[in-house]
Amino acid sequence: MRRFVYFINPISGTKNKDVLLELIKKRTSKENIPFEILHTNAEGDYIYLVEKIKYENITDVIICGGDGTVNQLAASLLGVDVNIGIIPMGSGNGLALAAGIPRNPNKALDIIFKGNSALIDSFYINEKFSCMLCGLGFDAQVAHDFAKQKKRGLATYIKQTIKNFVNAKTYNFVLKMNDVTVTTEAFFISIANSNQFGNNVTIAPKASISDGLIDIVIVSKMSKMKLLYTIAKQIAAGEPDISHSKKYKPEDIYYYQAKKISIENPDKAPFHIDGDPATTSKSFEIRVVEKAFRLLQP
Repeated sequence: MRRFVYFINPISGTKNKDVLLELIKKRTSKENIPFEILHTNAEGDYIYLVEKIKYENITDVIICGGDGTVNQLAASLLGVDVNIGIIPMGSGNGLALAAGIPRNPNKALDIIFKGNSALIDSFYINEKFSCMLCGLGFDAQVAHDFAKQKKRGLATYIKQTIKNFVNAKTYNFVLKMNDVTVTTEAFFISIANSNQFGNNVTIAPKASISDGLIDIVIVSKMSKMKLLYTIAKQIAAGEPDISHSKKYKPEDIYYYQAKKISIENPDKAPFHIDGDPATTSKSFEIRVVEKAFRLLQP
């Protein structure tokens, strides 16, 4: 028999949590699945959960929140024999959308009750866990500023993105991967297991959550108009521009895939993990974790 624990992040996104609670209670009871509803905590402290899963025979942990909430709970459950489900409630929901999980709670619950799960990858960056996407530079500064806002949601995120774009600056980086060294001045670097920032804005078109590889996207120094055009072109085309592979061109978006990466960050560009602001460092070591946890998906 399946047994669920739902975790609801009370501050993620803008959706009505009371409506979601009633929906969860109604639909899970109809499926005759024993369940419990708990709140997430800001500290990400879920040490107790491993023992709870073991002694209460919990089969599924369902996360009602965004990528940051998924990160915290998935990190706590590595190596634990449990399914993880997502009801997307964040501002971006990058991992859920990359896995084909819809934003609509009813449709997300359909997938959860069906019970199809598959192992997906994650990665460590300076031994900190990421299930989806890390960033250095522009998008990380947006994440830091967004976290300070009282009002959440997509509209607030867009506002902060526009505000930061006007004042965006470049940072110096040195990256080493696959016996290749790239020295560049860039607006931002994305280290991706998922193919998108969220909201179906694809930044790493080749990325897969289960291919055993990390995708690295480097958006180099260029004019602001060129920056807009180049990113829009990549998002619209759904594939990376790989014209840089033979010769370095500052206007290119660089795109690589690897199992591990080293990044030197002498300017200490801002940093985020799965959309949540994090403390930056002058250097980063990144390695993929293959088949990290089981995700309920279509």
